[in-house]
Amino acid sequence: MFRRTFWFTTGVAAGVWATTKVNRKLKQLTPESLATTAANKALETGQRLKDRAVGFALDVRYNMAQREAELGEALGLHADPELPAPRQYAAIENRNSPKYVDAPTYSQTKHSYNRNEDH
Repeated sequence: MFRRTFWFTTGVAAGVWATTKVNRKLKQLTPESLATTAANKALETGQRLKDRAVGFALDVRYNMAQREAELGEALGLHADPELPAPRQYAAIENRNSPKYVDAPTYSQTKHSYNRNEDH
């Protein structure tokens, strides 16, 4: 009698376990669950790619500055450059100045380009 009860209980437990496992798998395979899983994986992948890209950019920036410093030392560019002497003349002419002469306009030129004019 004990054997029958043991095997019956073992069968019921195996059936419950198998049913639970199958139901979980079916819930995982519904369209909503698949969409949620895909979205979560896409977000995780995007975050990982972003972290890697930022890390790469920081590495490039650091190595670029380091190499620039090495080249500056090798070429003797590490000293501050001297500033050029101040300008002796204005960069922009003052229109009110008597030195300023307006360029002739189209109507003031010698030759007129009127097509109706006799030649």
